[in-house]
Amino acid sequence: MVQNKEITKVQELTYELKVEDVMSSDVTTVSPKNTMNELREILRIKRISGTPVVEGNQLVGIVSIEDLIKCLADGEMDASVEEKMTKKVETLYADESLVRAVSKFDRYGLGRLPVIERGQGKLVGILTKGDIIEGLLKKLEIDYHEEEIYRYRASHIFEDIVADKTSLYFQYNVVGQDFNRAGESASGLRKTLWRLGFRPQIVRRVAIATYEAEMNIVIFTNGGQISARVQPELIKIEASDTGPGIPDIERAMQPGFSTAPEWVQELGFGAGMGLSNIKKCADKMILTSQVGRGTDLKATIYIKGRGN
Repeated sequence: MVQNKEITKVQELTYELKVEDVMSSDVTTVSPKNTMNELREILRIKRISGTPVVEGNQLVGIVSIEDLIKCLADGEMDASVEEKMTKKVETLYADESLVRAVSKFDRYGLGRLPVIERGQGKLVGILTKGDIIEGLLKKLEIDYHEEEIYRYRASHIFEDIVADKTSLYFQYNVVGQDFNRAGESASGLRKTLWRLGFRPQIVRRVAIATYEAEMNIVIFTNGGQISARVQPELIKIEASDTGPGIPDIERAMQPGFSTAPEWVQELGFGAGMGLSNIKKCADKMILTSQVGRGTDLKATIYIKGRGN
């Protein structure tokens, strides 16, 4: 059995929170027609090191202090922002999970990422690493107080029931390609287990494993089901679909390997970490798949006495 399954509260929150929960909505922007001289004054007054470039509410580029320094060195301060800005901009969607934002910051080494409205392209905010840290700290404080209020031993649920065998069963329907609702099943199960009083570490592992399984159904299939069976000793999660199936399971388990189409990756999904993250969270994982028939994933997390 794989040991060291500890999942931190911060890791859990990066899956639960959306970009819009922690981003800054008050964004300083410039027009493509502004000069670099005007940009210098804006950066000085606002004490920022870069800003999105917006035309008619639409994000058209981003300009940084590095662009300004280059213009100063080249004596081109009368040039327009449009001439010097970066037009191919990495962005985030407001309804994207925070874990995708953290991954993008790590991948590109950027200091800030503009946040746009999905489908419209309208600039609605900006996200920095500082915003992420501040948002997580606030949420940690809120959750701490709520957990203190509602916490009690989950074993009482089963101890109060007189039966030879007892289990709780929860089922969720997942709609394929519906990215607006992606993550709702995992969030619902997380809240249910938390309200039942399960230890935070167990809830975190279940929530992350369920989220990743749900995203795979959303991304690659027309839909499926996720169920959780809760017993005194363990929680069994099952995700099933009738999608295209996985041709090479061993390769699919490799971190970073993804068959998600480019348009899905542009939406911020399909980074190729889903199955490996599930394996990290579970004490036991069984994945079976038939090409053209679908995929069935079973993950077991022991509540006590085994790996916890």
